[in-house]
Amino acid sequence: MIKFIGSFDTVESLPRCRAAEYAFIGRSNVGKSSLLNALVGSRAARTSNTPGRTQMINLFDWRGVTLADLPGYGYAKASKTDREKWAARLEKYLLSREQLEVLFILVDSRHGLKDSDIEMMDFCDANAIRYQVVLTKVDKISKTAAAECKTQVEAEVAKRGASFGAVIATSAEKKTGIEELRDEIVRCEAPVAAQRNEDG
Repeated sequence: MIKFIGSFDTVESLPRCRAAEYAFIGRSNVGKSSLLNALVGSRAARTSNTPGRTQMINLFDWRGVTLADLPGYGYAKASKTDREKWAARLEKYLLSREQLEVLFILVDSRHGLKDSDIEMMDFCDANAIRYQVVLTKVDKISKTAAAECKTQVEAEVAKRGASFGAVIATSAEKKTGIEELRDEIVRCEAPVAAQRNEDG
C-alpha cells in the first residue's frame, strides 16, 4: 500500500517522523519516477518524458518506510537560478535529513556514469552519506552492453567509501531487478526497525 505524503519545496517544510527514509536521485530523465512506480506496484509518482519535471521533494509512505523522489540533476536547459536553487536544496536535504538511511543513485545504463553522477558520489563519500547505485533502462540496450555497463560501474563503486551493496540493474518496464531492489530496502530496514523498538 502506497500513500502520497506530499510535495515539498524546502527542506524545512518536510515532515519530521521516525520512519526510515530511502531517497532516489539521478540525472534528469533517468527514470526515477518510473522506477518508484515499479517498486511499489502503483502509479504513485508522476512520470514524464520531459527532463527536469520533478522539481519538488516528493514523499511517499510505503510499508512503514518513507520513499523520497528527489529532483534530478544535470538538467542543462534549466536556468542557472533554478539549477543553483535545486542544488542548494538537495545539499541541505542530504546533510540534514537524519532519517535518511540510503540514497539510491540512479544511472541510465544507456549512457553509463556521467560527470554529474561522479560528483554526486564524491559528495556522498565526503559526507559519509550511504548510497547504492542502481542502473535503469537496461531493457533499452543489449544484454552485452548492459553487462559491460554494470562491470564498469561496479569497478568505480568498489573504490568508494560510502557506497554499499551490489550495483542493481533494473528495468521499470520489464520489472527487471525490481524485486532485488525491494529486498535491499527490506534488508536495510530490518536493523533500523529493531533500533526503533529498542528506543521505545
